[in-house]
Amino acid sequence: MDEVSTNNVSQDTGVNLRDKVLAAIKTVYDPEIPVDVYELGLIYEINIFPVNNVFILMTLTSPSCPSAEVIPSEVEQKIREIEGVNEVKVEITFDPPYSQDMMSEVAKLELGFM
Repeated sequence: MDEVSTNNVSQDTGVNLRDKVLAAIKTVYDPEIPVDVYELGLIYEINIFPVNNVFILMTLTSPSCPSAEVIPSEVEQKIREIEGVNEVKVEITFDPPYSQDMMSEVAKLELGFM
């Protein structure tokens, strides 16, 4: 997936809620990889629904990822800290399965794949 699916219904002025959510997600790192989860390609969808409810569809680098509990919880926590956010739901999927092709160019450069 090259682009994260988004649905922003927020009426915020200035920096909109989707941008704030994205910025919060970019502060979450896989403890074993020095790249944030967004640049790694782990975020499949960011949806903002009325009343500022946030839904994140994400994956992990593998189903047996040692950080399987930590990463989604941290994503949820960081988004909950954003002023105005009502509810947050983070769902994990392995469809499509994660591959290194999902990484951004920034991540590939950081990890020496380019």
